[in-house]
Amino acid sequence: MRRSAVLAVSLLMSFAPALAAAPDPVKITSDKFVVDDATHSATFTGQVVVTRTSLTVWAPKVVVDYGEAGPSSIKSFVASGGVRIKTKDQDATGERADYDPKAQLLKLSGHVMVTNATGTVGSPDLLIDLKTNTSTFTGGKNGRVSGVFTPQ
Repeated sequence: MRRSAVLAVSLLMSFAPALAAAPDPVKITSDKFVVDDATHSATFTGQVVVTRTSLTVWAPKVVVDYGEAGPSSIKSFVASGGVRIKTKDQDATGERADYDPKAQLLKLSGHVMVTNATGTVGSPDLLIDLKTNTSTFTGGKNGRVSGVFTPQ
């Protein structure tokens, strides 16, 4: 139990460092938390809420895979089952969110909808490159990108 508690605190402190410039703590709540040292994964289930600075993620399930060096070497972060990501300026929803901290890429997939003060964009997939601060909506085989914009 003590190892799991230390692992959880370390894991949460290192989550998604590219999403905030300051080393602010990550807060997470869920109905259940399981750490599997053999597979180097931590799974949060049941009304999961992750907050850091001005970012909040809601999902039924969040799985964090970490490397041999422990929780500070996060390989991936996957939220699934219907995901909502909210920042100060926009609100995004989709079926799944995959975050790769090494590449600094966030992919939101499955009926993606992003809303902000100037409009709404929907698509099957959204890829956000946090290094270049670019967002790419794609329609691909599953549909088209659509948007409604309000002139300011």
